[in-house]
Amino acid sequence: MDSRTKDYSIPGGLNVALAALVVLCCLALLWASGQAQSWWAVAILAVAYGFVMNTGYALCHEAEHDIFHPNKTVNDTAGTIVTLFFPASFALRRQGHIGHHLRNRTDDEAFDLYFEGESPVWKWLQFYGILTGFFWLMIVISNFIAVINPKWLARKTPLDRPTAALQETLNPKYFRRIQLESALVFLLHGSMIYFFKIPILHYLALLCGFGFIWSTLQYIHHYGAVRDVQKGAWNVRTWRLFDLIWLNHHWHLNHHLNPTVPWIYLPGLQPGGMSQPIPFWKAYWKQWRGPRFTYERVANRHAGKRIK
Repeated sequence: MDSRTKDYSIPGGLNVALAALVVLCCLALLWASGQAQSWWAVAILAVAYGFVMNTGYALCHEAEHDIFHPNKTVNDTAGTIVTLFFPASFALRRQGHIGHHLRNRTDDEAFDLYFEGESPVWKWLQFYGILTGFFWLMIVISNFIAVINPKWLARKTPLDRPTAALQETLNPKYFRRIQLESALVFLLHGSMIYFFKIPILHYLALLCGFGFIWSTLQYIHHYGAVRDVQKGAWNVRTWRLFDLIWLNHHWHLNHHLNPTVPWIYLPGLQPGGMSQPIPFWKAYWKQWRGPRFTYERVANRHAGKRIK
């Protein structure tokens, strides 16, 4: 059934309960990292934090699309709290993600491709940076920039095309909120390190555990997809347990075609003549082939459009 003609109610109560569980689990895991006596224990906690916060990310993703809760205040408050454990600003993450839905698979956001005049070395470094956790690290570093001066986030850099495309869509009206949320990141994490007595290396291990797991899965849904803003994604078939834990996030084509439909309905949507879901491991390992050269150009029709 067409998502435009059916009422997909938001599971607000369920999402709030899941968000509370994620926050409690993150707090418990970080506290446990302060008690850990071996690196084996820290490694297990890091993997656990990675899995739990990927659920947290999926909830934040719902909030970014205003489908976490029908009440806007609850939606944004929950999104802000959970995103602190990323750790990042919810307002900044939302700006980037909504922009992704406008730029996806255009020349401004095709990380698996490079074009005439672009450095293949830089594109390979950038792409493998995504797969190995540096994408997450760049988001974490943005907290430092935002606290000092959030306007610097929008200062266009010649570093690469995707970054410049993101920067020109950032809306200045959210800068104060981004700065406040970034300050809360430092307050929360500094407090946890101090009161939970977490050794700094243990803390970094847990955060980086999440960072790697999250980042290495970020392009699995888009690698090699058709150059179309909406259709340029894959549904990825994985174990039902992981679909439940990560809130059907791997039904990514269905999400891109229906970005206002809550997660509980995604597996039941029909992508309309598109291919069957790709097996998870096939999609995951395929992306490690890296970027390829192409002559095909797809313009970003929303270039320069600020996110509301």
